Amino acid sequence: MKHQQRGITFLGVVFVGIVVGVVGVVAAQVAPTYLEYQSIMKAAQRAAESGTTVADIRSTFDKAKAVDYFEAISGKDLEIGKVNDRIVVEFAYQKEIHLAGPAYLVMKYQGRTK
Repeated sequence: MKHQQRGITFLGVVFVGIVVGVVGVVAAQVAPTYLEYQSIMKAAQRAAESGTTVADIRSTFDKAKAVDYFEAISGKDLEIGKVNDRIVVEFAYQKEIHLAGPAYLVMKYQGRTK
């Protein structure tokens, strides 16, 4: 009786390992940018709720920026308006992540308070 072997070859293991490694490295570089976006969104929401003038909102956002340590945008980059008597703060920015050689991953983030 001959038993047929089952499983993955050594080259298959190497290939899967390389793919998992590359995905892990890219995920490790993307995760901080997403966490930064979450901090910016929270700061914009707090600024919209606490401020009454454009200057107050920008000042509150810049104070939150100093506390939460994000560098992507500042208060002057915010677009502030009113919708149905509610203050709405909008923002948009890009983050570039260098992959290798001339290859970059561009993450585009935008947000709007409710």
